[in-house]
Amino acid sequence: MATGPGLKISIDEKRYPGSAAPTFSGFKAEIAPGSVTAILGPSGIGKSTLLRIIAGIDRDYSGHVTIDGQPAAEAAPPGFVFQDPRLLPWLTTLDNIRTAGTGVSTEQAMVALGKTGLSGQASLYPHQLSGGMQRRAALARALTLNAGLLLLDEPFVSLDRTLVEEMYDLIASVAASSGPTMILVTHIVEDAARLADRVLVLSGTPTQIAANLAFPQPRNQRDRDTLDTYRRLIEDAT
Repeated sequence: MATGPGLKISIDEKRYPGSAAPTFSGFKAEIAPGSVTAILGPSGIGKSTLLRIIAGIDRDYSGHVTIDGQPAAEAAPPGFVFQDPRLLPWLTTLDNIRTAGTGVSTEQAMVALGKTGLSGQASLYPHQLSGGMQRRAALARALTLNAGLLLLDEPFVSLDRTLVEEMYDLIASVAASSGPTMILVTHIVEDAARLADRVLVLSGTPTQIAANLAFPQPRNQRDRDTLDTYRRLIEDAT
């Protein structure tokens, strides 16, 4: 099984127009190859901005990001799961998955749908899918390119508890089976405790890493005692 890439992030400064202080200044972080790293912090701290910088979507900053030693702009594009599914309403589920990149075949898209349990919904349109299915379709689209780097921006927002549990299991399965490097942005301690082997807690102005916590993988998603310990350690650091 191939392991996803390692990342080095160095942001000299990221400032939004009209802002009195930069969002990031002198920010540095490293992401281990094949790890599941949670970036945890309150709303407005810059978590999604950091993810967009890593993805190359936001280039209005000074600094650099390298992926396996290459400048991020030259590396293979990451898979990206946004806060909302962003499915095109006029396309079927299958065709939405094929929008992941040029040249994505029906076969590739069907494999991704199979991984997320949506093979039977390939011909359905987004309005015919439940909220949980739409989130799984968004994950399938990100998986289609077999990217070594998978970025997840608050992927569980607005889902009920049952659907969140399904997504936890699905993402844990992807991490275990295909070995991508995953970066999960969240403001919820439970997300980090359940999925991450590394938790970066962000705080301050400009934003810095207030805590860097390591947890062993793989973990038993149903081991409540261990998960409770992880939760307490994360909460103490926030």
